[in-house]
Amino acid sequence: MKKILFVCHGNICRSAMAECMFSYRISLLGKSGSYEVDSAATSCEEIGNPIYPPARRMLEKMGVPVLNHRARRITAEDMAYYDLIVYMDQNNLRNLKAMFKSNLDKLRPMLSDRDVADPWYTGNFDRTYQDLDKGISQLLSII
Repeated sequence: MKKILFVCHGNICRSAMAECMFSYRISLLGKSGSYEVDSAATSCEEIGNPIYPPARRMLEKMGVPVLNHRARRITAEDMAYYDLIVYMDQNNLRNLKAMFKSNLDKLRPMLSDRDVADPWYTGNFDRTYQDLDKGISQLLSII
């Protein structure tokens, strides 16, 4: 079983959306039993909070089931446990490198050519959804 952790700053928008979207996509492919999927934050700001309401509405609009989610911070145990840790932007990468000194070879950007748009600042959840959908397709093609 491949274990994948999606990471962003607060774990209420991008990484939580990616967790829901990836989980849904693999269920449609009949591969739910092949993956363990979760998400986490690099910060402590949103710990315990659910998916941000506009992110929830975007997922619902696109027919993606919203998982029971509470934001949490990534741990050293996560770095050791997960096979792949997928970050959303260069700030996430910088924070992960500052937080951890080992298992950095497990880190991978969600998009190969740019950062995933952060809807917390842009308010554009459509763009974020499109970025995540593209990244998930790329990810599924290599794992």
